[in-house]
Amino acid sequence: MIAHRPGGKSADMTSTYALGQLQVRRSGYGAMQLAGQFAFGTPPDRASAIGVLQAAIAAGVDHIDTAQYYGPGVVNDLIRDALYPYPDGLAIVSKVAVRRDDSGAVLPFDDPDQLREGIEDNLRSLRVGQLAAVNLRLAGDGRVDARFDDQLAAMVAARDEGLIAGVGLSNVGLEQLRHAMAGTDIVCVQNMFHLADRRDAPLLQECLGRGVAFVPFCPLGWPRGRDNPVLTSPVVIGVAARLGVTPAQVALRWLLRLAPNVLLIPGTGSVAHLRENMAAEDVTLDEEALRQLDGVVT
Repeated sequence: MIAHRPGGKSADMTSTYALGQLQVRRSGYGAMQLAGQFAFGTPPDRASAIGVLQAAIAAGVDHIDTAQYYGPGVVNDLIRDALYPYPDGLAIVSKVAVRRDDSGAVLPFDDPDQLREGIEDNLRSLRVGQLAAVNLRLAGDGRVDARFDDQLAAMVAARDEGLIAGVGLSNVGLEQLRHAMAGTDIVCVQNMFHLADRRDAPLLQECLGRGVAFVPFCPLGWPRGRDNPVLTSPVVIGVAARLGVTPAQVALRWLLRLAPNVLLIPGTGSVAHLRENMAAEDVTLDEEALRQLDGVVT
């Protein structure tokens, strides 16, 4: 069972973890918030968005999470314009299986041929020949059926043809993961997981046992949420105040301590928040903090 170990940095075991063929720093960057509100449309300040991406690389980030449907097209274009030609060792990870319509609605785009189209759209917009990994974004119903097998086959074909270096899964259930790994290698799993939502702890444990990177999306709770159960938690706020750090740093450090295969992708459109998030690596959570934080569950 995954459990927090006493002590500070040594409990993390390592500051990097394998993401497919690459070894990446465990603190990465999620680019979704660089688009407009609800990841739709253009950012209010394009120059600022470009600056955040460049600051992330300068701070040592080597894992960026994105998607062609953020915007749509907006975030990938920003990444390309800010960072191309890309530094060696940068893992750009995307996801497929949905699209946005003109109103911003999120619609399925998950037939096997559509998955292939989504991968190719990412490659074209980012101007790369191969992505470090692409996540198949599932409906979250946990269903293992012929359609799931067909979707997996499309992802495996893209990997075997060299378009992606690794296959990932997002919104995946435990049985789906086990079924997928019985037939092919999975390099990462991206599900919602944070201090106040630990429903996928068994999935994290499965990934840890199999050497698969676990990438919690919304590690600080849903962005821009008024009732964010992580950042507005009195327990988190109290721990942060006692330790002289921010609530976000407490929440991110808690995740880093949880298991060595956890890779973080907190998103922000602010250079100051980016630096704050990266500094979470240096926070020490004492035993009293860990005891209190273990009770932050909704």
